[in-house]
Amino acid sequence: MLTAKQHELLLFIQTRLEESGISPSFEEMKEALDLKSKSGVHRLISALEERGFIRRLPNRARALEVLKNPEDVNAKGARPANDVAADPVSRVTTPPRAPAFAANDVIEIPLHGKIAAGVPIEALESDRTLPVPAALLGAGDHYALEVSGDSMIEAGILDGDFALVKRTSTARDGEIVVALVRNEEATLKYLRHEAGKIRLDPANAAYDPQYYEPHEVMVQGKLAGLLRQYH
Repeated sequence: MLTAKQHELLLFIQTRLEESGISPSFEEMKEALDLKSKSGVHRLISALEERGFIRRLPNRARALEVLKNPEDVNAKGARPANDVAADPVSRVTTPPRAPAFAANDVIEIPLHGKIAAGVPIEALESDRTLPVPAALLGAGDHYALEVSGDSMIEAGILDGDFALVKRTSTARDGEIVVALVRNEEATLKYLRHEAGKIRLDPANAAYDPQYYEPHEVMVQGKLAGLLRQYH
């Protein structure tokens, strides 16, 4: 049982997914249904979700999947969306193909505390997450670390930035990596191999390279992007 607006929104989402594989943004849904605010879209989405017509894909904003679709029936006789009574919708049909993620999609990735861009500090774990535009990330598993220090400023990495890290245990010389040193301290540096040693290079002339035995350094990821907040 759906109201006219719920029915209209469901058909709009279904059509967009079938045409492009991309779920519409809340702004597009607001305009398509001639609503005054996005809060109205939120209420309709929640109602459709409660009734089992759609679901929100986990850890992603504005990414929707249609679970069951009403047939394209004439809904002119339906009552307004704010009416307590609801009008029937015909039986459901086969769902469309699984949607791709929208370009404005946001992914929640783990935020694992602070990482020193100067002197290594103890790597911190937490249960916090950081919302990140999906366009900043490629394939693979990612996490975020808050940068502390200034030794990577010549690479454009500033104190307070959020380093977006692709989880990997291997990296090439010259790549910026998260290196776990002696199994207890993490640092963000350029990775180099030199004369049987691991050299971790800063990007600030005021800091010296750090040298370690190969067994003392474990690559835990390489830099995939940065987020910066302006206040």
